[in-house]
Amino acid sequence: MPPSSPNLLRIPPSCHSALFVGACLVGGLISPGSAAETPSGAAILKSLREFREMGRVLHVAAHPDDEFTQQITYLSRGRHYQAAYLSITRGDGGQNEIGREFDAELGLARTQELLEARKVDGGRQFFTRALDFGFSKDYLETLQVWDREQILGDVVRVIRMFRPDVITTAFSPVPGTTHGHHTASAVLALEAFKLAGDAQAYPEHFVDGLTPWKPTRIFTGAGRGGGTADPSRGLLRLYLDGTDEVSGESFSAIASRSRGRHITQFGFPSGLGGGGGRGGGAVAMLQFADGEPASRDVMEGVDTSWARVSGGAEIGRLAESVIADFNPATPAASIPAVLALRARLAALPAGLIVDEKRAALDRILQACLGLTVQARVVHAGVVPGEPFGISLLATAQADAGARWVATRYPTAERSMPIGLPLASGAEAERADTVAVPPGTPVSQPYWLREQPGPGMFRVADSRLIGLPENPPAFPVEFIFEVGGQTLVVPTEPVQMIERPDRPDKLRRLDVVAPVTLRFPSLVSVFQPGTRREVSIEIEANRANSAGSLLLDVPAGWSLSPASLPFRLAAVGARQTFTFQVTPPASIGRADLSAHVDIDGQRYHTTRAAIDYDHLPYQILQPPAQVRAVNVDLAVRGRRIGYLPGAGDDVAACIEQMGYTVTTLSGADLSPGKLKDFDAVVIGVRAFNERRDLSAHLPGLFAWVEAGGTVIAQYNRPNGLATPQLGPYTLSIAGPTPAFRVTDETAPVTLLHPDHASLTTPNRIGPSDWQGWVQERGAYFASSWDTDRYVAPLAMSDPGENPLSGSLLIAQHGRGHYVYTSLAFFRQLPKGVPGAYRLFANLIALGQE
Repeated sequence: MPPSSPNLLRIPPSCHSALFVGACLVGGLISPGSAAETPSGAAILKSLREFREMGRVLHVAAHPDDEFTQQITYLSRGRHYQAAYLSITRGDGGQNEIGREFDAELGLARTQELLEARKVDGGRQFFTRALDFGFSKDYLETLQVWDREQILGDVVRVIRMFRPDVITTAFSPVPGTTHGHHTASAVLALEAFKLAGDAQAYPEHFVDGLTPWKPTRIFTGAGRGGGTADPSRGLLRLYLDGTDEVSGESFSAIASRSRGRHITQFGFPSGLGGGGGRGGGAVAMLQFADGEPASRDVMEGVDTSWARVSGGAEIGRLAESVIADFNPATPAASIPAVLALRARLAALPAGLIVDEKRAALDRILQACLGLTVQARVVHAGVVPGEPFGISLLATAQADAGARWVATRYPTAERSMPIGLPLASGAEAERADTVAVPPGTPVSQPYWLREQPGPGMFRVADSRLIGLPENPPAFPVEFIFEVGGQTLVVPTEPVQMIERPDRPDKLRRLDVVAPVTLRFPSLVSVFQPGTRREVSIEIEANRANSAGSLLLDVPAGWSLSPASLPFRLAAVGARQTFTFQVTPPASIGRADLSAHVDIDGQRYHTTRAAIDYDHLPYQILQPPAQVRAVNVDLAVRGRRIGYLPGAGDDVAACIEQMGYTVTTLSGADLSPGKLKDFDAVVIGVRAFNERRDLSAHLPGLFAWVEAGGTVIAQYNRPNGLATPQLGPYTLSIAGPTPAFRVTDETAPVTLLHPDHASLTTPNRIGPSDWQGWVQERGAYFASSWDTDRYVAPLAMSDPGENPLSGSLLIAQHGRGHYVYTSLAFFRQLPKGVPGAYRLFANLIALGQE
């Protein structure tokens, strides 16, 4: 194996597993962590052509789903270049069409959707540390929130990691009508293009083994987002038609499938789908921006052959020879030629691109051998220092004299000798017992290991910045001897998820604490100075786990008892413990944290799972915390019906206010079935998502007319299942940026200060608008029946006219119908006191 720089983290280019993708080749031939089928001869030939090509293109935009997938598909599958997408954010500030995950959990899901998309279109994936903080109307505001210098440094880092010849941006740097994040992504790319080759810029990158890199040119999205194309600077049309040589699919169809992986953004069954995505179609309109001009092709004047590498011309000639002689029907016949090419490649000096090519050629050799490996475990969660069994499997289809020499565990610094010839078509298996080294931290996405700063994630290990996900928690290397050469096949342990609805689903090995702590809800609502119970569940991940449970409260809060002993005999055993907690007299919010002491060690993590059919199983293990809301809150009524929409945590927050909440379906919306409820709350985007709502609206409105109260939360103007949003005329149509208030500190004017929604049972004042997060609200009503609806609030972003469509209240018969686009679905889980007080008033409308 060629030497590698001691300063480089052992992740890409070798890729410890096909489950670790992004900076690695996503469309790789072999999936070591899965029971992958042997690649076809056509797929191997395609990979040989990719090995021959040295061209690289980096595409830059702001969010998951912004990328021009047909361009990525064409460049990677049609031109055989390395094409990558740099998403400035992970989409954690967006909305979720299919579940209740928001913020960090949504960002993790969208990260995986991007990786799944790259598996389809053949591209690679990178990120910066920027937080997606929601919609921004001004790119200058965006760059202030993001910490412009640090995020610019991340873009420079990715350029130096990937070393593209050409950069394209999805959007124009000219401010227009689009999201401020979009414009900012193009501005950052242009600045990074100038800096990446400057040895004086961000010299800290060089400590991690990176070196300056100057791309040849950069193009920006022509006219995207309201910007205007400038033909005088050069406008290049890149035609993207073609057919994939392996599958026979058109590039357009592949791009559509890639776009369709963004399901949290646009829902099942096909996500975005439909063509190449944003700016999709058969032509990419690229505005020349900087570098060496080009009028005919993105790679005009760029040497994309091996001749660009010192000593590489012979590698290029050998690669051409292997391709010319390759027979897709008999890939094994090319093994000697691939080995000869591999031996010559080993003589070249190490470097980022050369090392990637070595790893790519190893995968080609592996594919020609028909060699697959797998490391299986019974349970994917392991505790540091605890031994666990691992089953090692290897199969070679070709009769090439391959020999399984050993299996190595790099982090454990040990290996197991094997010394087994691989018979053609026979599966070889060995069992071993291993352990994750003591002191290994629990698995957590690297960008979530620390509390984020303003506008960006904090990452202690700079070598990870830019990568899409963590390297394996416990890498495994299968070592083979083939034709006198050593082939190392990296993988990681996986658990087969044995569920009938999830066939062949794999779960990566994760490092977990001896116990997992869980609070029953995200929020706990307190009355100032009034004691209440706080419960914590402990689940054992290790048998005979015993110790003390403690609840950490901030100054001014008191609790009893100080700690509680626990003992859990079996793995999976659970027990719930209760503390009595008293808040101070002053209102506000605080985080209550739990931890356990076991044998002098402190453990404090909870666990959340991202478990969707279209994504790999993922876990998060943040600190176990509950947001405590200490609020002077009066409520009226007791029973609430909740009709879910796209997914949110509002129902659980309403329960914390003291209500009993019952989940409803569309069929429950009749006066008879609703007669025992004090109010009905409709979840976010229910009018977009539910197909059982429209037909039952007359029954719901009849219940309101008889004295009921309905609170309908926000919807999107596009994709409404029914245009009727209330008993009287109400519309949310119009340009969405114009009907939202993104400044969470925007002043709020009470247009009807004596209206019951602002006085009863809680009088709403200036303090109730403090501490809101991300935004005031989105998709405000654009027009309504002003004779029927009262609009008690007005607000606006800086420099804009006031909007009064955030909260509309109509008296309908003896009842009340409320439509609100205020972001209660964000404020209530985050424990914003004023949001609780206002929501309680809306529930109380019309009640004595």
